[in-house]
Amino acid sequence: MSFTRILGLGVLAGVATLGYAATEARAYTLRRVELPILPAGQRSLRVLHLSDIHMTPDQSRKQDWVRRLAALQPDLVINTGDNLAHRDAVPVVLSTLEPLLEAPGVYVFGSNDYFEPAPRNPFRYLMPDDGTRAVDSPQLPWKDLQRGFEEAGWTGLTNTTGSLTIGDTALAFAGVDDPHLSYDDLPAVSGPAPAGADVRLAVAHAPYLRVLDQFAADGYDAIIAGHTHGGQVCLPFKGALTTNCDLDNARAKGLHRHPAESAPGDPGSAWLHVSAGVGTNPYTRIRFACRPEATLLTLTCREN
Repeated sequence: MSFTRILGLGVLAGVATLGYAATEARAYTLRRVELPILPAGQRSLRVLHLSDIHMTPDQSRKQDWVRRLAALQPDLVINTGDNLAHRDAVPVVLSTLEPLLEAPGVYVFGSNDYFEPAPRNPFRYLMPDDGTRAVDSPQLPWKDLQRGFEEAGWTGLTNTTGSLTIGDTALAFAGVDDPHLSYDDLPAVSGPAPAGADVRLAVAHAPYLRVLDQFAADGYDAIIAGHTHGGQVCLPFKGALTTNCDLDNARAKGLHRHPAESAPGDPGSAWLHVSAGVGTNPYTRIRFACRPEATLLTLTCREN
């Protein structure tokens, strides 16, 4: 086979792969996961975990899909940030989430809520983290998004704690600002998780180990996070190549334990749910072997 023919086949394979990856980035998927953390005898709770929507005004298909998630009738919505990807996206995000804003909700923000996205070399994500963050980009109108969430009654968990009662279940929360930007203030939320709550949930955008370690040690039942995009571009049978933080690749998405080797009931351990997220950076709208997702977490009773 001639070099020209081999080169041509390589180009066609590359184009086909990129075409598939662009299509998969719009293959929105609902995951369903059971999380056994309720006290015995309580009714299950339906918790919708949304993360990394990365909305731009022109993404009508994504908007329609997210809006239809309200049909799940969640008891609680947890939004782990990176809702925005355009400075005109706040009204679109609030309109898209409007049916879900009628449910109780808690939220934290990520770096892409604060700063305008910019084109980046996607291969940088596979390189060692040099600590550089794009905080010199123009700020997005995140305060307008915050105002919309607060007016709807959602509870912000930016370096603070909170509580909600849903039915007969008392929930306690702790949350931090984006650890990827080192905005987290762990001392502000340190200390034992409230013993009187039925369920104790910790929330962060990026699942950095320092954050997971503290929340697990403090006795939170589960930690809810996003940021990783599940690796975004994964290898079949191998999975994620990166998490864009110091979390190991094996836990880039889905339900796991923290520490990874711990078991339910171990002191100083917690469940960890990481969402692969709904969107992508608007300049690299591709996914491979890692569909965009939201997750319906069904909280069930602990096994005794």
